Amino acid sequence: MSRHQFDLVQCMKQPGTHIGLLCLSCDGRCPICDSMVKPQAKVRICDGCHSGHLSKRCILCSSHLGEDAESGTPAYYCYECVVQEKHREGCPRITNVGSSKADMVFNKRKGQGLIT
Repeated sequence: MSRHQFDLVQCMKQPGTHIGLLCLSCDGRCPICDSMVKPQAKVRICDGCHSGHLSKRCILCSSHLGEDAESGTPAYYCYECVVQEKHREGCPRITNVGSSKADMVFNKRKGQGLIT
């Protein structure tokens, strides 16, 4: 995700014991390089990214996964990121929304007449 959109910021804190979850649209993606081949190691996220409402959201696009995260699937790093040890850099959760998504929300509100 961060490879294609440079305005996205990852958490990068020390990973904990919690496993990151992905939604159905992001399923199979490596959170570092967006590769969809050779899943190797499970993604671990920090305690801060697993607490509260964030525990039921996709780590890449922040889509809601349901009340018990029943539609979430575990995230995996690809083989290349494991070999290059990019999976040890920190928590890969995206902490902000990109400018394109923010613009979409703004234009949607402007079209509905909520913003003048």
